[in-house]
Amino acid sequence: MLEARGKGVGRISVSLDLNLSRADMTVGDEGVRLPEGEWLGWQILESIAEAETSCFVITKGEAQAVHFFSKATERAYSLYPTSGAPTLLVSGIPMHRIKDTDPYADTLEKIRATRPVVGQVLDTATGLGYTAIEAAKTAAHVTSIELDPTVLEVCRCNPWSQALFNNPKITQVIGDSFDVVQDLEDANFTRIIHDPPVFALAGDLYSGEFYRELYRVLRNNGRLFHYVGDPESKSGHSITVGVMRRLEQAGFREVRKAPRAFGVVAVK
Repeated sequence: MLEARGKGVGRISVSLDLNLSRADMTVGDEGVRLPEGEWLGWQILESIAEAETSCFVITKGEAQAVHFFSKATERAYSLYPTSGAPTLLVSGIPMHRIKDTDPYADTLEKIRATRPVVGQVLDTATGLGYTAIEAAKTAAHVTSIELDPTVLEVCRCNPWSQALFNNPKITQVIGDSFDVVQDLEDANFTRIIHDPPVFALAGDLYSGEFYRELYRVLRNNGRLFHYVGDPESKSGHSITVGVMRRLEQAGFREVRKAPRAFGVVAVK
């Protein structure tokens, strides 16, 4: 938009929904006219352009960064832009791979490692909802657990997350997965996609006790995918070895690495 002003261009096509679609807008002396008819001033656009690590919601000509703080967890959450779908930052840590990929491509690798994604699916960490949304395309139903309701506020601001709220095949549960899974029925799921935060933020979701609960709620011959991070890094290698050992101790078989998805797959 700023380049169009500099070149004297009167009409421009850009994305207003973080690369999902494009829209035509009028470029004028006072700013850019959005499709809804409101004007967005040049001063606001310049401040947005300077904030390269933030996403913004535009309301009545004003820009608000998608940034929330949760008193419940004392964590800061924000939406971080990429060349494709945005990622979620939790206390500054991205919840998706963004180096040499983008968050949705990262999600698709996790889905491929779990396929065929059919029947009843358990998604243990909602985040921006990409896993639940993609799994619901082929599964009968997806149950998705999110620890902090503040994360869902971020989702409501994210165009890529909207199916999380309007797809009847997705049920949202608020709570700690460690606790929620204990109340789920035995052998209720055909697939589990376990994509927890990093070990430092959620160590109990990497524990043998939690894995035994995942084993219990999974059906015979059901498949688990567990994201663990870069297996080639020093910390990632160590975590992967421990995860695989504890999964086997919990009863899982055919435990193997899924390197393209930065995770581990196992079967009950």
